[in-house]
Amino acid sequence: MYKQITIVGNVGSEPEMRFTPNGNAVTSFSVAVNEKRTKDGETQEETTWFRVTTWNKLAEVCFQYLSKGRQVLVVGSPRLRQWDASDGTTKTSLEINAREVKFLGKAKEQTQDIKEESELEDIPF
Repeated sequence: MYKQITIVGNVGSEPEMRFTPNGNAVTSFSVAVNEKRTKDGETQEETTWFRVTTWNKLAEVCFQYLSKGRQVLVVGSPRLRQWDASDGTTKTSLEINAREVKFLGKAKEQTQDIKEESELEDIPF
């Protein structure tokens, strides 16, 4: 079964690009999704953080054009990752292996649709 998630939020960290041993570009960045809820007549805002990973041409474009604070729409496969931190606590990360990133934002900026051009091949992990 194929899982898909779509989120709209703000980039929370400057994108970081690296390359696999095969030379494939990989760019990662965080996205904050804010949700307002009303409980007992009081409005509360809750933020959920996602770690987004992009590959190949999509990675290059995201690294070049995204910056902290920019609003984006991300479509991809979700994954929940857990690990034990050095302090003995268990950490959890919501991750998205992105297939599409749409740059949203200010009216003076152009909106761009970026889709991965090739399948995710040669992924080392």
